[in-house]
Amino acid sequence: MPIFRSERERQAYQLGFADGYEYHGRSFDPQDFPTGSVASRIPAKTKSRKLSAWNKFVKANSKKKEFRYANGKLKLKKMGIAFRKKRR
Repeated sequence: MPIFRSERERQAYQLGFADGYEYHGRSFDPQDFPTGSVASRIPAKTKSRKLSAWNKFVKANSKKKEFRYANGKLKLKKMGIAFRKKRR
C-alpha cells in the first residue's frame, strides 16, 4: 500500500483502483479502501540477510592498502585470488 503525500493523490489512486475493479467485473466499495495513515502499519525495520563468506572477506579487507588502487577503487581480481587461497 503506497504512502500518499496528499489527499488529492489518495483520491486519484482510489479512482484508478475503482476503474480496475470495474474492468474486472467487480464492484468497488470505498469503505473497503483504508483512509488512515499507512505509515503506522509499516514495520519499523526488516530483518537483513546474513553476509556471505565473500562479503565478509571484502568487508574485512577493503581498507587494506594491498587491495586498493591509488584512486581508491578495490582490486577485486586480487581480492578474489586471496579469497580462494584463504579457503584452502
